Amino acid sequence: MSYVSRIFPTDKRAMAQVDALLAQEGISRDKNLDYTCGIYDEDFRVIATGSCFGNTLRCFAVDHSHQGEGLLNEIISHLIDYQAGRGNIRLFLYTKPGTAKFFGDLGFYEIARVPDRLVFMENRRDGFSAYLSALEKDKKDGVSAAIVMNANPFTLGHQYLVEQAAAQCDALHLFVVSEDASLIPAAVRKRLVREGVGHLPNVILHDCGPYMISSATFPSYFLKDSDTVIESQARLDVQIFLRIAETLGITARYVGEEPTSQVTGLYNRVMADTLPRAGIACHILPRKALEGRPISASTVRQAIKTGDGALLRTLVPQTTWDWLQSPEAAPVIQRIKGESDVVHY
Repeated sequence: MSYVSRIFPTDKRAMAQVDALLAQEGISRDKNLDYTCGIYDEDFRVIATGSCFGNTLRCFAVDHSHQGEGLLNEIISHLIDYQAGRGNIRLFLYTKPGTAKFFGDLGFYEIARVPDRLVFMENRRDGFSAYLSALEKDKKDGVSAAIVMNANPFTLGHQYLVEQAAAQCDALHLFVVSEDASLIPAAVRKRLVREGVGHLPNVILHDCGPYMISSATFPSYFLKDSDTVIESQARLDVQIFLRIAETLGITARYVGEEPTSQVTGLYNRVMADTLPRAGIACHILPRKALEGRPISASTVRQAIKTGDGALLRTLVPQTTWDWLQSPEAAPVIQRIKGESDVVHY
């Protein structure tokens, strides 16, 4: 068996060889990596590589002259052991459709796919089905709808969207992105959402879990440009959402229109195109505005960064404002003030 060793970002020679290997596969090194490993030949050249980010595996490649030697199996085994060592037992990966069977043979199970682009997999046979089963207990009679939000943080714009949607259905399933990759911690974001919609009795709060993907961890490395990345992520999200909608009897999804964000705008277009074909209405509602300008979480973060308390007070509900004045918020506010850019594209 070959020896798999860690490759540090400071090892420029080895990282250049990793990049060359990935280029053979038509991919580029993902900017979101926290561990990279490789197998070397007798001339100390990297002939196989793989990486991790959080609890995902990514960026695999084997030199063409060494394919068929089982090197990728060794890389995957090494990464699984490494992940176990840092407490990540539940693992996810994204791969091209052509290699999904290979990872299936290694114990990964398909969650969803975008045909001809990518497959999302995990190493638990019943992971997604268990998530759906847990949701099923909240299935309600009557008309059910859904909203998915990050709420970084929860604003009057978010509150307005939820109020409008809740008024048009019997049960509104509100999914909050679970991943802790935003400036506002996930637990705080969910709490502010819960408090901000507490006056709406037909709203049911859910975690997205690891299944509704965040752009912070979505693998862009084998997609050719940013629009392709965003569109592929949106289409994958839609496939996952359709399974969730089927479980909960959801027949409509509500989103706020997005005149400024490239990511959200493209997401909305994909949903508006795809969901109705699956029998789910997609309602894109006008954003709540302040003096003609849409209220967004980016605007709120910018007001926090610049210390504009007067503007901030007009953008968030009382519940979010109270938290922003609390000692708990102080380190988060300092972090936001220290960021060079708090407006997401």
